[in-house]
Amino acid sequence: MKHSLRVLLAAALLAGCQTTNANPVTTATPADTVIAAPTAQQPLSFQDWLAGLRTEALAQGIRPATFDRAFARVQLRDRVIELDSSQPEFARQPWQYLDSAVNENRVRNGREKIQQNGALLKRISARAGVPTEILVAFWGIETDFGRETGGFPVVDALTTLAYKGRRAAYFRTELLAALKILDSGDIAPERMSGSWAGAMGMTQFMPTIFLKHAIDEDGDGKRDIWGSLPDVFASTAKFVLANGWRTGERWGEEVTLPADFPYEQAELTVSKPVAEWRRLGVRPLDGAELAGDGNASVLLLAGAAGPAFLVRENFRAIMKYNPSTSYALAVALLADRMSGRPGIQASWPRHEPALSRDERIELQERLAALGFEPGTADGIVGANTRNAVRRFQKSIGAVPDGFATKTLLERLRQASGVAATAG
Repeated sequence: MKHSLRVLLAAALLAGCQTTNANPVTTATPADTVIAAPTAQQPLSFQDWLAGLRTEALAQGIRPATFDRAFARVQLRDRVIELDSSQPEFARQPWQYLDSAVNENRVRNGREKIQQNGALLKRISARAGVPTEILVAFWGIETDFGRETGGFPVVDALTTLAYKGRRAAYFRTELLAALKILDSGDIAPERMSGSWAGAMGMTQFMPTIFLKHAIDEDGDGKRDIWGSLPDVFASTAKFVLANGWRTGERWGEEVTLPADFPYEQAELTVSKPVAEWRRLGVRPLDGAELAGDGNASVLLLAGAAGPAFLVRENFRAIMKYNPSTSYALAVALLADRMSGRPGIQASWPRHEPALSRDERIELQERLAALGFEPGTADGIVGANTRNAVRRFQKSIGAVPDGFATKTLLERLRQASGVAATAG
């Protein structure tokens, strides 16, 4: 499914040059102090662990009857651990992900959803200051407008991850939050379904996010992000607004770059006033001057051979929902397409296959051996690796855009051979 949670999971799975994998996920950073998970040296039996969890839950005000009902038929699920532990060998290229996430069928369905729920969306959008199309885009990217919300019982999934998973403390916090939701009466345990990682409802909130941002918009006394569209839209709008959405501003736009553009500045960590990008020759596709003020960053997902985007603060607000740049671009582009704007105009370098994880590690190792300092050889092409690629590209007279490709890896292999011979 195309779901979202927030920072830790997606960062761990993210691979490639500012791309996303096929199923981006998001997690919320836990804020509460939690009891340490069982260690390999001193494992607790599940029953002992559950007894400790019950003590902690009751101390936090959760009623005994709520806890006992939630765990009456709880199951530890091997599939959840399998999904949590998996590391995909191949990353998707950004255009492959966007082709799937922002296809014509989804655009058409999104427009129909806007028309069907026009009055409701207009009311919530006007109150929150988050555009209708952005709310519906999150809905579309997260669960295909409610079609793919996940089939895992949330208590089972979170219990499995809190007891046996790699981030046990984090998921213990989420499990306790889920119990608080059940205790409030918002949802029955039998209806509390979600992703394997515990993301719930039509726009995939983690339980801690639910507690902070879920709204009973329809006034029935329940915050129902599983079945009530008023609650879904209002809750999503509150969350997006809390993430820094700026009313009246766009997320950004596709741009053209001058021939002498300094590609080392094409990183989200490089934020400049729009006036400075204007001075450097960055232009909208129509060739006019960049409009507006404030700060922005240049985003390249496929180097100099692919499209370029000037992204603003609202793009960063989308990324706080899910830290993948490809995910954020998918939400932004789907919103644009539903509102009648065109899609991406520049071409992608579709001839470039994705590097496998082993190839990404090899690339990093060869960059390090040649003195280009890519950081840890972990198979994740982040800013350090892209900067190392740029330094290598400069050394061979290539455009220093930081895009890691199979062609570049072959050049590194050749350079390593020459260095070995010279040594």
